[in-house]
Amino acid sequence: MANKKKAVKKSISQTKVKFEVYGEEMIEKEVKSSGNSGRIYLPPNWVGHTVKIIKVE
Repeated sequence: MANKKKAVKKSISQTKVKFEVYGEEMIEKEVKSSGNSGRIYLPPNWVGHTVKIIKVE
C-alpha cells in the first residue's frame, strides 16, 4: 500500500499589529470595487506625494 502524504494546512495569523507613522494629513475611506481590484480616491493636491495605505479591519 502506498504511503499518502496528508496535506499540511498553513494558517495565516490574523492578529493585529501596531504601526506608528508620522505624516501631515490623514483621511479614512472605504475601498470601492473597481474591476478586479479596489480603488480609493484621494484629493487632487495629494497627486505626486507619497502615501501609505494600512488595512484596519
